[in-house]
Amino acid sequence: MEELARESIGLLAKPTLESGSPNLSSAGAVFIMLKSSLGAGLLNFPWAFNKAGGITTAVLVELGSLIFLISGLVILGYASSISTQSTYQGVVREICGSAIGKLCEICFILNLFMISVAFLRVVGDQLEKCTCPCLGNGPGTESPCSDHDPRRNTFPLQSFCFSILGTLAACYLTLVIIIKYYLRTEQVIMHEVSSLASMFSVIPTICFGFQCHEACIAIYSSMHNKKLSLWIVVSVLSMLFCLLIYSLTGLYGYLTFGADVAADILMSYPGNDLIIIIARLLFGISIITIYPIVLLLGRSVLQDVCLNDKCRSVVLLEPYERCTRIVLTVTWIIVTLIIALFVPDISEVISIIGGISAFFIFIFPGLCLVCAMETEPIEPRKK
Repeated sequence: MEELARESIGLLAKPTLESGSPNLSSAGAVFIMLKSSLGAGLLNFPWAFNKAGGITTAVLVELGSLIFLISGLVILGYASSISTQSTYQGVVREICGSAIGKLCEICFILNLFMISVAFLRVVGDQLEKCTCPCLGNGPGTESPCSDHDPRRNTFPLQSFCFSILGTLAACYLTLVIIIKYYLRTEQVIMHEVSSLASMFSVIPTICFGFQCHEACIAIYSSMHNKKLSLWIVVSVLSMLFCLLIYSLTGLYGYLTFGADVAADILMSYPGNDLIIIIARLLFGISIITIYPIVLLLGRSVLQDVCLNDKCRSVVLLEPYERCTRIVLTVTWIIVTLIIALFVPDISEVISIIGGISAFFIFIFPGLCLVCAMETEPIEPRKK
């Protein structure tokens, strides 16, 4: 997600005479953190509320996780400041050593790969469910809603409109779910049964939903004012707003459908509802435009992991480099597409992504903090 963060930083940063100087404002940093967090994970939160055993348990787990989410962001900002690195992998490698840095790169690739699978699964689900009323599509028709416009997949990736589309889609979906709850015609009977296992079952969804830690170092490095106290404010504000959006979506989605809620909340609504069709299109277009960026970042990290310095000098020759890029890109697309076709629903993918994301939220920040305490001159009381 660092490439997406850097694109947003370039759009929100104030122009300066000195090129390349960090000039991102605090408000811009909060906005980019939100854009990095709010995404496909939002669709899974009502289902996670059901799996957690009810509203009270789910909200308590969210609040408890928020402490670690904010702490991880603060630690990563501190680690970036003492290591002078501007990427997540670079910070971990510099502070924790090359072995843990290599593990971080592998987790990074796996995380991006499974995010690509989740994106394709979401798009597939929406195409299956979507029925366009203006075209009279029904169970017996085969034309999806907007197949006639092939240009919708070729919008420029650097467009500012698409850079904020994910956040707008998330806010729109939350608003729609709240409105649909108050317009419902049937009452849903709730059976809230929570247990220790059900509490832990919601953590992967939380990790996937609040996943902005990979991009936070690029954001922190681009801020004009790198005071740790200001970074704490940015982290707290962005996570609290994410908590509000995710909690409202999970709460009202769960209240609307109860135990019958689908793993993808949009799949619980009928396919011919206009405002739900708009939500499907917003999420679909957002994912289609972000998928190439995820692929690009995954491919670049994969090249760094697979190729040593000696091989890299050969591969960087134009013909070899182009061939390598094409092979990795085609392989990435084909494999993610095949996996997405055989995955029953998005909840299976999110469980895996959430497990991997936990490394970036809990494990690597903790390791960075432990290693930093061993090397940095800190007062005994603070240590």
